Amino acid sequence: MSFEDLQREDNQYISNTYNRFAVDLARGEGATLWSEEGRKYVDFGSGIAVNTFGVNDEVWKKAVIEQLNKIQHASNLYYTRPQARLAHLLCQKTGAKKVFFCNSGAEANECAIKAARKYSFDKYGEGRYGIVTLKNSFHGRTMATLSATGQDVMHKYFMPFLDGFSYADPTFEGVKKCCTKATCAVMLELVQGEGGVRPLDEREVKKIESFCKKNDILLIVDEVQTGNGRTGRLYAYEHFGISPDIVTTAKGLGGGLPLGAAMFFEKCENVFGAGDHGSTFGGNPVACAGAVSILERLDEKLLLEVQGKSAYLFTHLGRIRNVLSVTGLGLMIGLETTKSSREVAEKCLERGLIVLTAKNKVRLLPPLNVKKEEIDFAIQILNEVISE
Repeated sequence: MSFEDLQREDNQYISNTYNRFAVDLARGEGATLWSEEGRKYVDFGSGIAVNTFGVNDEVWKKAVIEQLNKIQHASNLYYTRPQARLAHLLCQKTGAKKVFFCNSGAEANECAIKAARKYSFDKYGEGRYGIVTLKNSFHGRTMATLSATGQDVMHKYFMPFLDGFSYADPTFEGVKKCCTKATCAVMLELVQGEGGVRPLDEREVKKIESFCKKNDILLIVDEVQTGNGRTGRLYAYEHFGISPDIVTTAKGLGGGLPLGAAMFFEKCENVFGAGDHGSTFGGNPVACAGAVSILERLDEKLLLEVQGKSAYLFTHLGRIRNVLSVTGLGLMIGLETTKSSREVAEKCLERGLIVLTAKNKVRLLPPLNVKKEEIDFAIQILNEVISE
C-alpha cells in the first residue's frame, strides 16, 4: 500500500479527530524511527510522552512478551501478580498508600475527582463537592475531565458540563479566591503541558498546599504528562517540595501500552470500598508487566541523566535566533518562537525530526534514554528551521 492509499483509507474510515502529520511510522529503535518507505526520523515526541525508553526497548518487550505468554487479561475480579507488583513499587517509591489502576490519564483524573468528592461527602455530607483547577489547564476529554479543564477553547459543543468546577489564576491568591465552603479539592498540573509547557511557581504552589491542608481541601496533582521520570524526578511534585493527597499519572507509566493510575496518600487511602469505582481493563497484567519494567529502571542515576540532558538542551535551545523563550522541566520543554508552532513542526519533519506542538509553542518530549548524537541532531534541525 502506498502512502497515498494509506491516507485515503484513513480519511475514509477513521473519524476526523486528528490533524495528522504526513508520515507513516513503521518501526524504530530508541529515539530513532523509520517510515514504511525507509525515511529516518529522530523522535522528540515519544508518542506524546508515552514511550519512556523509546521504541523497541528490549527490557520492556521481554516483560510484555513473557506476560503475553501467560495470560493477557483476567479482569479485576481476580488477583494478578504484575498488578500487585506495580502497585507495591508505586507506593514504595512515592509513599502512597493505595493505587487504583485504569487505562488513561483522563480516567485517572476521573477517579481522583470521584475520590475527592466521596472523601468530602463521607466527612462533611452533601454539598461540599467543588473542585478548583487552573486557567489554561488540561485534564482530559471525558465529560468530567473536560469540565475540569480550564480552557474556553475546549468548552465548545458539549454543554452542559459537570457542575462544581471553577478555574483560578495560577497563583495562591487566584486559588484562594475560588475556594469556598463547598470546595473539596484543588487540582493542579505543576507543568501545564497542553497549555503551553508552563511550570507553576514553586512558592505559589507551596502556599496553595498549606492553604489546602489548613482547610481540609484535598490537593490533587495531575502527573499524567510530567510523571515517571519526565521532569528529572520520578514525579514533578518532588521538585516543588509538596505532599499531595492524590497523584494521577498515565502516559509514560505503561511505556507504550494503555495504563493509568491514581495514587492515594494517607488522608484518602480508604476512600473507596468495593463497588465504589472500577475498570474492566484497568491494571491489565500485560500493561502492568511492562510498567514494572519501566518503573524498576527509573533510578537515581537515570533521573540525574535526564536532568543533565535537560540542562544541555535548555542552554543550546536558548541560543537559537528567533527563540523567544524556553520553558518546562526536565525533558518536557516548550519553545516559543517568532514562527507558528505548526509551521516549525512541519519543517522539522521534512528534515527528519519529529516534534510536537502545545498552543503557540514547539513541544519537545524525547525518550528519557535519548542519545547525545540524537540531541545534537535535534538542536541542529531546530536551529536551521527556527533561524531561517
